[in-house]
Amino acid sequence: MNDPFTTHLDGNALAGPLADVFSVDPTTAWRRCPSCHLPSSLGQLHVYGPGPGLTGRCPGCADIALRAVSQPGHLWLQLGTGGGAFRFRLPTSAP
Repeated sequence: MNDPFTTHLDGNALAGPLADVFSVDPTTAWRRCPSCHLPSSLGQLHVYGPGPGLTGRCPGCADIALRAVSQPGHLWLQLGTGGGAFRFRLPTSAP
């Protein structure tokens, strides 16, 4: 069995799902980790997934920076380890 924390993608793996709700390139956004204070871009996060969604972790201390979960017609986005999440309605594609 593979340990989900032994391999990861970089934060650019979040570009696709987040591009559906942001009009700018989200991988260039900067954050400062509240735990280790490391400044990094979203593109530098260590991303684990794919199921049930993608989890972006701080490259310095591995604390959760965000979670993105896609479902038909929606994207759920949780920032940090807080209890709340944003639900974005995704644009529908023409048949």
